Amino acid sequence: MKLATYKDGSRDGQLVVVSRDLSQAHYASGIANRLQQVLDDWNFLAPQLADLSAELNAGRALHAFAFEPGRCMAPLPRAHQWVQALAYPAHVRRLRQALGASGEAPLTQPLLLQGASDDFLGPCDALALPGPQSGLDFGAQLAVATGDVERGADPEQARAGVRLLALANAFSLRLLMAAEQALGLGCVQSLPATAFSPVAVTPDELGEAWQGGRVQLQLQCAVNGRRFGMGEAGQDMAFDFGQLLAHLARTRRLRAGTLVGSGPVANAGTELGHACIADKRAVEASEAGRARTGYLRHGDSVRIEMKNRAGHSVFGAIDQDVAMPA
Repeated sequence: MKLATYKDGSRDGQLVVVSRDLSQAHYASGIANRLQQVLDDWNFLAPQLADLSAELNAGRALHAFAFEPGRCMAPLPRAHQWVQALAYPAHVRRLRQALGASGEAPLTQPLLLQGASDDFLGPCDALALPGPQSGLDFGAQLAVATGDVERGADPEQARAGVRLLALANAFSLRLLMAAEQALGLGCVQSLPATAFSPVAVTPDELGEAWQGGRVQLQLQCAVNGRRFGMGEAGQDMAFDFGQLLAHLARTRRLRAGTLVGSGPVANAGTELGHACIADKRAVEASEAGRARTGYLRHGDSVRIEMKNRAGHSVFGAIDQDVAMPA
């Protein structure tokens, strides 16, 4: 099934069920008002939502209405925690390159970055540019929402805790990030609000594309209407979502509603493009001696989408503009 959250003036919005083709929606208020309720009581509420989803897909839902992505908040507008992993060695290598790190240290375990989870952006919400010299970058990736995952869970157990998948655009302020990292502590100010796709989907909606905790589909990215990347999300992902969750749960349990992102999709080669500007700049600097691609500016737009093998949008699109400096 596919779930979304409509804006209603509250912080957590109103839960709706969305048809498989993203054309119709139906309020889930007779079952649950908010997505966190469903994640907290998944075994009881998810089957009821699945029944409503089946009625909606069959055209039998009496109070269905046209689905409008522009009315969506993030599917889970605020979460207990948001952790962005760096699961793609090519992305890690290029970041190290950009920071002037020497050597090719292998990625032997997942790298995790704690982000802000109290205020996410909807798929069409503009992001206010913090300032002209901030180095605003997008970070196109997949993310999962979990049920409860016990401390010490192994990857298989953790994989079973995946309830929903969505797309995420984890914005970062690259120039500010370098300054924060130089202080020796984690990134805080350099990680503004993350945006999520209009809908979150249960793994079964992906069919055969969901394999071993990876999504075997292309992630399409465009900046100002021009293709930026068409990365294969499952191809070079060193750690699947089960491994990422197990790593996170090594010393603590994860509560239902934890969100974990894969980090920007990055393939070993560059022929499919990139899912963030930092990757492209690192490749340019390596090949031509300097980076030519600039970071995002006021008036730029970013679009992120994933389509199935039949060419149909799975999660709907993240379609955002960069607004005037705050």
